[in-house]
Amino acid sequence: MKKLAIISTHPIQYYAPVFQLMYKRAKLDIKVFYTWGEASAHKFDPGFKKKIKWDIPLLEGYPYEWAENTSKNPGTHHFNGIVNPGLIEQIKSWQPDGILIYGWGFQSHLKVLRYFKNKIPVFFRGDSTLLDEENSARAILKTAFLKWVYRHVDHVFYPGTNTKAYFKKYGLKDAQLSFAPHAIDNKRFAVDRSAEALSLRKNLGIEEFEILILFAAKFEEKKSPVLLLEAFLNLNNAGSHLLFVGNGPLEEQLILKAKQHSRVHFMDFQNQTQMPVVFQASDLFCLPSKGPGETWGLAINEAMAAGKAILASNKVGATVDLVKPGENGDIFSAEISSDLTRKLDQLICKGKIGLAEMGKSSKVLIDKWTIEEQVTIIETTVNNG
Repeated sequence: MKKLAIISTHPIQYYAPVFQLMYKRAKLDIKVFYTWGEASAHKFDPGFKKKIKWDIPLLEGYPYEWAENTSKNPGTHHFNGIVNPGLIEQIKSWQPDGILIYGWGFQSHLKVLRYFKNKIPVFFRGDSTLLDEENSARAILKTAFLKWVYRHVDHVFYPGTNTKAYFKKYGLKDAQLSFAPHAIDNKRFAVDRSAEALSLRKNLGIEEFEILILFAAKFEEKKSPVLLLEAFLNLNNAGSHLLFVGNGPLEEQLILKAKQHSRVHFMDFQNQTQMPVVFQASDLFCLPSKGPGETWGLAINEAMAAGKAILASNKVGATVDLVKPGENGDIFSAEISSDLTRKLDQLICKGKIGLAEMGKSSKVLIDKWTIEEQVTIIETTVNNG
């Protein structure tokens, strides 16, 4: 059995299930090397403005090692936030047949990528896109640099259409690219929790016949929650509500702006086991991000698995693959309030029955985007490499 070393910064709720399934299936012998350091298991998240401890197991069901991080300012917010002097030796002592690196934008990850090139196959997982690209002299330098970076990669697992375009621009050939879908635990979000969802709505004062629009993400600029609030307040429809779930830097501004509006509601950050209830309580999920850096938006996967209609901006990486206008939702032009308001109004006018039908389409579409499919692609590619 081939041995695959996996390099990731810290335990992530979307990646741990991938590692758990990969280890359980035993088609590869894996070990995950976490580079942020052991303190990252319960890290302070500046986006949510609080210390986050996920309530699903992130460090069970697969082997892993912590790498000592000697950075003076540890974290994933800058290149020198991940510095692991002993990482290469840790990996070498395990004697892998291949290495899978999640992201190159940290000192240690780039160092590992360069070291193992031409020694063992170097696989890469990333979800960058061209959605925020600009034409400038700096962009020319960036192109040259990224082509150099990706020359050290043998094969890439890309999660969707926008990311494939990114890798092709920066020098990867079709034979070096495998589609391994971005995925969440679809079954967990699809389990019927309608009784709890109904109770949540009742506690918020939302009647069964009223439409609930959901925003569930960090309250930060790139997610554009203020734009959504303004668009909602411009609606003439009196039979709809808006729920913001999360925390973040824009929280105070949002609450102040919505103070006089009884149809706007707020809930603090909800952990993973509660999120299926939150999604199932809603009728329409909206992700209005403007970026930069909204490379995918896995909350869209979650909402679709829960059977919800979707409204997202064209700056959300997942939109081109997962949102089919007229079928399971709609797409609006990022930062254009009038377009967001118009699309919101059109979807609300479909009523609860129309939105529920779109939600059924979401469920059918997302059934193909599974962790099992992602793992199968990785296993097959590594074993045939």
